[in-house]
Amino acid sequence: MPKVAAVPAVPQLSPAPLDFKSLASRLRETRAIGVLTKLALKNEVDDLVDKFRTYHKRQGTATLAELRRNYDMLLLKVLSLLQDSDPPLARDIVRSRAAIWSILEDPRKFTESNLMAGATP
Repeated sequence: MPKVAAVPAVPQLSPAPLDFKSLASRLRETRAIGVLTKLALKNEVDDLVDKFRTYHKRQGTATLAELRRNYDMLLLKVLSLLQDSDPPLARDIVRSRAAIWSILEDPRKFTESNLMAGATP
């Protein structure tokens, strides 16, 4: 019986996580969320980013654990809105969750993303 050489598996490359600009753009463009809901979400995102600005300036009382809880709740809300009507965007957000958090929690990355200056996506 001849030996068959095993073909090595090709690793699946996962797409790069979404950055703030592409995430904001895709959320604006999706038809899975209505206009008023998008406005409400934008306000919630702005509020959360403001809390991170205050946190990084060491001016507020919020802890990183509290900010993480707020972040997780906001993402769950967005995912619940997208999961049925825009699964690709929901999937990309899930894949980007850790990368986005790493930007929010790290003062240097937060500043480099122009979030400290007040620029929101």
